Amino acid sequence: MKQKIKKSVAAAALVCVVTSAAKAEEQVVLYHWFEYIPQELLEKFTSESGIEVVMDTYDSNEALLASLKAGAIGTYDLAVPGDYMVEILANQGLLGEFKPDELKNFENIADQWLNVDFDPGRQYSIPYQWGTTSFSVNRDVYQGEIDQLSVLFNPPEELSGKINMLDAQNDVLALASLYLNIPQCTNDREQLKAINGLVQEAKQHWVSFNSDTTKDILVSGDVAASMIWNGFGARARVEGANIEYAFPTDGYIVWMDNVVLLKDAPNRENALKFMDFLLVPENIAAVSDYARYESGITGAKEHVSDELREMPELNAPTGGKGHFVEVCDAETQAVYDQIWTNLRK
Repeated sequence: MKQKIKKSVAAAALVCVVTSAAKAEEQVVLYHWFEYIPQELLEKFTSESGIEVVMDTYDSNEALLASLKAGAIGTYDLAVPGDYMVEILANQGLLGEFKPDELKNFENIADQWLNVDFDPGRQYSIPYQWGTTSFSVNRDVYQGEIDQLSVLFNPPEELSGKINMLDAQNDVLALASLYLNIPQCTNDREQLKAINGLVQEAKQHWVSFNSDTTKDILVSGDVAASMIWNGFGARARVEGANIEYAFPTDGYIVWMDNVVLLKDAPNRENALKFMDFLLVPENIAAVSDYARYESGITGAKEHVSDELREMPELNAPTGGKGHFVEVCDAETQAVYDQIWTNLRK
């Protein structure tokens, strides 16, 4: 974990420490993705509000869900799940509701990000950052076409054995579905066999499943290609990696991360203040400049750097085939869970 924050060695110890912190006055306890918010912005919030931000991190939506179900509810005030995970958390009763008039800057949410399928009308969440998930390729290693998902699932010889995949079940299997032109959340037995067969066969070409240090292993050259979030791809390129981010014609993932109020938040009022702080255009723009993504807040683009506006990773081609990850019913999800478990053995 970065940003002057240390990850707990044991989950039990973490819950104990953070629970104690949550009981202190004038704090908000945030459960957040790693390397995804500038420390300076947290300090700005504290300076303006007098509220200290206590933060711990996770590396996938699935890790967030597992932690909350294992007993972290009542420990954290806020979390930052992806679009489909907002819906899952709400369906499982893990989120706290708020009313729009509890946030004075609620009206800053852009219209297209207000009535979203995963949280219509924004009862549980506000927009944070949005982007795409695809892959980046080291152009010193491979100079061929990268406009197909075959680069990940049936790669050229130059890349075989040098590919990292995100340790993110739903994203990996969604890309597999796009590659095979199979609907997400299919319950067709033959299509499910095809997905399982594809990832098992492709595994021989993959050297790792890694989300934490994806940017770093591209910069170091430890891998020649990696499934990656577009912002991490942009940051790796800026840090010196000779890489190119792909927008495959057979499809890529579009996502939005959101700040959610958690059930039984111990510092609910402070949590709402922090959410409202993030709805200020210049504040959320600071996140975008740091993380290299876009926000869903009206007026934020006026505050981001020219460099961010021009980054190729943030400029998908016209007519690009971006898809949100879908939420499956419980029976279908159990099959996908088994495919992933077998893959990760």
